[in-house]
Amino acid sequence: MTASPTAQDVEPHPDAALVSIIAPCYNAEKFLEASLKSIFEQDYPNFEVIVVDDGSTDNSVAMLKALQQTYDFQLHTQPNQGVSAALNTGLRHARGTYVATPDLDDIMLPDSVRVRADYLDAHPEVGCVGALIIYMDSQGNDTKRQRSMPLRRLHLDEIVSGAIVMGAPVSLYRMAALKKAGFYDPDIKVQDFQITLRLASAGYEVHQLPVHVTRYRRHPHNLSRRYRVLLEADLKALAPYCAHPGYQQGRTVTINKALKYAVVANKREAWGLLLSIPLRQWNKITLRRLKRLVFSRNKR
Repeated sequence: MTASPTAQDVEPHPDAALVSIIAPCYNAEKFLEASLKSIFEQDYPNFEVIVVDDGSTDNSVAMLKALQQTYDFQLHTQPNQGVSAALNTGLRHARGTYVATPDLDDIMLPDSVRVRADYLDAHPEVGCVGALIIYMDSQGNDTKRQRSMPLRRLHLDEIVSGAIVMGAPVSLYRMAALKKAGFYDPDIKVQDFQITLRLASAGYEVHQLPVHVTRYRRHPHNLSRRYRVLLEADLKALAPYCAHPGYQQGRTVTINKALKYAVVANKREAWGLLLSIPLRQWNKITLRRLKRLVFSRNKR
């Protein structure tokens, strides 16, 4: 059996920019070994790995310490403060020119870092390059692939008005851009949308490549299923742009996204969300949510 590789097993290349892979961890014991294995199987020649445990209550920390016997990574622990604070902790220890922030329940494809680092090398105007996801279930079985599309080049106006989120598991960030943006606001518990906005506001472009780089695990504890937490974080992230012409449209997109879950989980809450959207901002998706709300069974 071939031994699992470490960061040093890939031959260093003097011209390859150092990539800091910062992986926040919270109660991910079931998936840690497979996820770390995929990180250390990257075909990119120059990376460091920093894991930040954010107050896990399961066996994650003990498992991570044991896995350090196999894989060469830094491990930092802190009381639970949320993923944004965990990433800030990792960034304080990072030395890389670029930064990746995978979740430790997902699987990085072997060329994941390389294709995005090569792109940032060639495009200094880009602060974040994202890519596409292959979805899998909690058992690791692929369920669907995010639809491929042409290369997307995003600027602040369309990110605000479309509430466009470049997902953290598929994004590679330029460290200089993260510093200019002031890293993450730890009071906003979800990291993706706030940093997409901050980087664009700092003058950087955000691009998305038409390639799949990560297998994203869907399970009952995914943040996307906790729509209240996500909604609160996204509205906080959007609030500083309230004077932007696209703000109201972006707010509607954000609330429509939460309504997808609220119309099934809590009708009373869903009505409150629906009525918080100014009538002139209603769109086809809002009307679709209304229809589902009227005809769905009440769970609460």
